[in-house]
Amino acid sequence: MSVSASPAPLDTGRAGPSRRRRSSGRMALAAVLLGFFTIMVDAMIVNVALPSIGRGFGSGMTGLQWVVDGYALAFAAFLLSAGAISDRVGARQAFAVGLSLFVLASALCGAAPGLGVLVAARLVQGVGAAMVVPASLALLRETFPDPAERARAISLWGVSGSVGAAAGPVAGGLLTVVDWRMIFFVNLPVGAVALLFLGRAPSSPRQDAPFDWAGQVAAVAAMGALTYAVIEAGADGFGTPQVLVAFAVAVVAAVAYLVAQARGRHPMTPLPLLRSRTMSLSAAVGFALNVGFYGMIFLLGLYLQQVHGMSALATGVGFLPMTVLTSFMGPVAAGLATRFGARIPVIIGQCLMAVGLLAMVTVPVGAPVWLSVVLMVPVGAGGAMAVTALVALLLENVPAERAGVAGGVLNAARQLGGALAVAVFGALVADRARFVSGLHTSLLIAAAVVAVSVTATVFLRPARRTA
Repeated sequence: MSVSASPAPLDTGRAGPSRRRRSSGRMALAAVLLGFFTIMVDAMIVNVALPSIGRGFGSGMTGLQWVVDGYALAFAAFLLSAGAISDRVGARQAFAVGLSLFVLASALCGAAPGLGVLVAARLVQGVGAAMVVPASLALLRETFPDPAERARAISLWGVSGSVGAAAGPVAGGLLTVVDWRMIFFVNLPVGAVALLFLGRAPSSPRQDAPFDWAGQVAAVAAMGALTYAVIEAGADGFGTPQVLVAFAVAVVAAVAYLVAQARGRHPMTPLPLLRSRTMSLSAAVGFALNVGFYGMIFLLGLYLQQVHGMSALATGVGFLPMTVLTSFMGPVAAGLATRFGARIPVIIGQCLMAVGLLAMVTVPVGAPVWLSVVLMVPVGAGGAMAVTALVALLLENVPAERAGVAGGVLNAARQLGGALAVAVFGALVADRARFVSGLHTSLLIAAAVVAVSVTATVFLRPARRTA
């Protein structure tokens, strides 16, 4: 009896570390999914609350555009170098810093005494979000060394982001019933829980990753100046001095960015990658998809409240069918990609989005609201299908050591597309007397941009990996 019982402590000893690794892996995954979901919700949650924010601060369309675009711009600009920061300080540590910054900025957003403070806090939120995204993927790669487990974890990560972006308007409508400030305060307990989960994960190793200061400053200046010029042009006209200066700054900064990438010792986006057909066309397609999706969310949130007189809650509920169906698009895209290749679901998704946007233009003002609600579905579902497959297509055709940079460029292009869509479309619908005509023009522009990107996708054929 005593001999047969003796191995038990040894088995328990071997199983203990394994159980701890599995437990810490589950905690890290829970933190990543919860944190990424919250980041993507916040990209969209303010859209339904914009009329309430405008009334609260007495702000016009220009100020409200910055509430949306401040987040998107900072998110886009800092995504380009966030991967290097994550490598330098360690994935877990970078995720914790980014999410903490995001939560603190959320508290400032909710307590903002004026529009200026709100916009500034939204910029800080975007910086925190940019740090979270690449760190979350790097953390999953560390946590799940087994390729099959890692693939499942990354799939869940993608689903959490897609559902978060689609759920943003619904959450915004529900929370605005209480107070629009709740759309920001809700991030505090959610972020705290994610950080609590993260505390169970081990620290990540650090790498000697250089930081491209010149490229980062130039990217922020170029994107910020361009968006400022477009927003202010809608309010004051393209010929005003501040708009002309902003356009000039955007051009100079863009040139400086390219020079920094060409001549810098450690460029954050190496030019061989930017020149590759796969990377450039993927970025263009991602840009177009967010023009359509972000643009539609922004426009319909205003349309349902300003034209149909719906409450924020009813508007949020109107986005619910799209949100539910969007959550199923990841598996659908994966199945189509497995059978026909990743390019096919990208094309199908773009076509669905373009058709939905064009159909919205034909809806008369007196039509029942449910018709607009139905037409949101192909836009949201098509976008989710296309983005999921586009990421897979890009990662299949870039070297493994460039995957993080390529993902950063793609997501930066997507966020910039959304920011410029809000800037341009907001200018077109700023005049309440011409809101409907501005809405139709905006939807036509979005549909045309997506239709052009379908043509670009035709050229996204598998090619030799870029150096």
